[in-house]
Amino acid sequence: MRTAILEGVEMGLLLSTMIGPVFFALITTSMNQGMKQASFLALGVFSSDLLYIFCTYFGIHVLMTLPYFEKGLGIAGGVILVGLGIRFFRQKVEPNSPPMHVEKGPVGKAFLQGFGINGINPFVFLFWLSIASMVSLRPQWKGPEIIGFYAGLLITIFLVDLLKACLGGLLTQVMTVNLRKTLNWIAGIMICYFGIKMIWLTFSP
Repeated sequence: MRTAILEGVEMGLLLSTMIGPVFFALITTSMNQGMKQASFLALGVFSSDLLYIFCTYFGIHVLMTLPYFEKGLGIAGGVILVGLGIRFFRQKVEPNSPPMHVEKGPVGKAFLQGFGINGINPFVFLFWLSIASMVSLRPQWKGPEIIGFYAGLLITIFLVDLLKACLGGLLTQVMTVNLRKTLNWIAGIMICYFGIKMIWLTFSP
């Protein structure tokens, strides 16, 4: 179980290097409305990820009984991850990317905005679909290992999101174009690695 948790933490740290709408929403909310609002926005992101996990994992678990579905799932999940990795290689980084606008309001509204910003991104669904595929290809993982993996992954993402919000002002100063390009390249390489590894595990004995 310890290995599964550590693998989840590693994946969470990888996801946290990605620069996207959630990143700018957290920074903007923290700077303009305070840490409390940003924390509830991060909680909304956490909740949408949790919903995607339930949908993708249990949906795939039901379909695992179909013949040849496991191999097809491994190939499809690996291809999705490689495609997402290549997307980060090719993603253009603008010198002054506009921050994600988040309107002022009660913490409940910040929660819903975080849920929506993350939930409407189709790449988020594709990512969790590929993660569910990877978990399904680990027959040695039982209930505790699967829960430990997802818990390590989600908690790591949530804590790093809170850290981003806490360091909002500093991050806007140090997040240069070159640094953002480097982070995207690192994320792209690692996501491609996990995708290739998934395809390899699908065909290996």
